[in-house]
Amino acid sequence: MTSDVKTGDVAAHAARTGIREVTAAWWWFLILGVLWTGVGMVVLSYRPGSLTVVAVLVGAALLFGGVAQLVVASRVRSWRWLYLVMGTMGVLAGILTLAWPDITLYIVSILVAWYLVFYGVFHVISALAGPKLPWWWTGLLLGIAELVLGVWSVHSWQRSLFTLVTLVGAWAIVHGVNEIFAAFTLRQAGHDAQRALEGGR
Repeated sequence: MTSDVKTGDVAAHAARTGIREVTAAWWWFLILGVLWTGVGMVVLSYRPGSLTVVAVLVGAALLFGGVAQLVVASRVRSWRWLYLVMGTMGVLAGILTLAWPDITLYIVSILVAWYLVFYGVFHVISALAGPKLPWWWTGLLLGIAELVLGVWSVHSWQRSLFTLVTLVGAWAIVHGVNEIFAAFTLRQAGHDAQRALEGGR
């Protein structure tokens, strides 16, 4: 009997430790969301020399996003080909942008526009075909926003620098807000699991 009690205590302790470790990851999502939001605000500040900053930020964002998608592709089975395509496109676009940071705004707008189009389609498909987790609709809204902004940019090669900077800044802020929602959702899920564990004693 005593052995059963001790075994139960050990299992409960292990479960609480696991919940704390998983819940602690919410900070990473929150930091990422705040960083993306900060990037958007910097871009939208329209300060001198923003062209170079925009090119570098876009290149880094494309590269990071592409690598993230490739990492996800190595760990999933469903829709793996889509993750691979999106990841490869993101990495190639990021490398091209960082290799020529002083290239004309025309080329940068091409990369941003098509990335937004394809990534928007990807987010929409993921939101509709994936599991309906809490706040799943934010992914759908993000995909729709990216798709609309991308199509708008594709048809605006002659538009002013203000238009492109606004598109990049708005995309970064929307993406950041989505990550912040994910952070607080994970945190709440951890608290709920902790309360359920304590209530089951």
